Amino acid sequence: MSHVVQGYNPRTGEPFGEPVAKTPDSEVDRIASAAAVAFSAWSVVPAADRAVALEKVADALDAESSLLVSTADSETALGVPRLTTELKRTTNQLRLFAEVLREGSYVEATLDTANPDIIPPRPVLRRVLRPLGTVAVFSASNFPFAFSVAGGDTASALASGCSVVVKAHSAHPSTSRETSRVVVDALREAGAPEGVFGIVYGTESGVALVKHPAVRAVGFTGSTGGGRALFDLAQGRPDPIPFYGELGSVNPTVILPGAAEREDIAAGFAASLTMGVGQFCTNPGLVFTPASLVPALGEAVAATAGGAMLNERMCDSYTASTDALAASDLVSVVSTGTRPDEAWAVAPRLFSVPVSVFEENLEKLTEEHFGPAALAITYSSPEELHSVLAKLPGTLTGTVHAEESDHAEAGAIAEVLRHVAGRIIFNAWPTGVAVAWGQHHGGPWPSTTNPLHTSVGATSIRRWIAPVTYQSWPDALLPPELQDANPLGIPRRVDGVLGVH
Repeated sequence: MSHVVQGYNPRTGEPFGEPVAKTPDSEVDRIASAAAVAFSAWSVVPAADRAVALEKVADALDAESSLLVSTADSETALGVPRLTTELKRTTNQLRLFAEVLREGSYVEATLDTANPDIIPPRPVLRRVLRPLGTVAVFSASNFPFAFSVAGGDTASALASGCSVVVKAHSAHPSTSRETSRVVVDALREAGAPEGVFGIVYGTESGVALVKHPAVRAVGFTGSTGGGRALFDLAQGRPDPIPFYGELGSVNPTVILPGAAEREDIAAGFAASLTMGVGQFCTNPGLVFTPASLVPALGEAVAATAGGAMLNERMCDSYTASTDALAASDLVSVVSTGTRPDEAWAVAPRLFSVPVSVFEENLEKLTEEHFGPAALAITYSSPEELHSVLAKLPGTLTGTVHAEESDHAEAGAIAEVLRHVAGRIIFNAWPTGVAVAWGQHHGGPWPSTTNPLHTSVGATSIRRWIAPVTYQSWPDALLPPELQDANPLGIPRRVDGVLGVH
């Protein structure tokens, strides 16, 4: 068994960069234990100072953009333009959490005054959300910056006051090593305690990390199989811990009859399907469409080119699963795009099936094909869609394309989709997830392990904090968020009334 993690260039299949040593269990223990010690100091650092530290990390990453993007492109083949944008998204994510810390409502400070005259009598109660401890973060393969070492899970956990240990993805060890170097140096310069951020390498280190008693929660972005195995491991501990996994998603898109007449609808679909070689968690894998639109969708997909997948395993999996689908007697092959002459490259593919056949074979035909493949499900009347949409597995997004003449039906379909999707999109494509206060990037199983939470946006911090109520404590001994004078000037709910008071 190899004792190193080696990166590869997906365009050539050749090794890239120096191999990184896998982290043995003894070193995982040291890093996790150091993170637990650092948590004691980091969790009491004022929120305003943690905000400054996050901004220093963001600035440091921006300053190293050229090296980071070049390294990531060599390990992922995602392209310099895409990776440059992704790194900026990553640093803006850190800056968003600095804003969240300064605004302060994320702690949900709640103050109840005493009332001895009600039944039961009410004492002075003051409730606030406090950080859990050390968080294990598993990097994603398809976003080497935004869902990786310095990505959203790391940013939100550090913002909350938790310490973080990242399990680097094995597809980009050099990118992970360079990114972690920048993060560690920036946190040290900001005065953060040593050990508040650590990183481990190798599959075995991830298992050891989830099992480590110092780890109090886990964030994961990856496959359903891998996520389920780690989820079960986290729940099987003597002290089960929260496991927040973002797993598989088929992202149904419904094109209603009026929208099917738009000239740009087919091109928009093909662009979304093939973005990043289809390696997006929000890739539109199922498109419900009038049969009359399928030829145009096929032409649009045929005109596209694929690209290199992130690693050889993903390339082989995509090829095997789409070949099996093409060979089945359930669907028809509509079109295939161009496959570039690169080592781990694949071609976009579009299949079609009548909605009645799809509904009869739902389990087989809702399998996610991670890559630029989609299934067009044809219908004669939108009413045919209600029952089948309700049976879909949980998904991150559900999209409806409609003209004004379709609005009544669009509203009815949205009502169905809200039970299976975490974000419902109107007249746009699901690829691309804005980092914002109002974002929700989550959904029912198997898209995530907990539909209450998001892995993108301001409220993703909620995963790493838990409520504590202080009953009848002297004001001087309370956290500043709960003191009478509200020294931090944050929004609070006092006797049921929300305001800055």
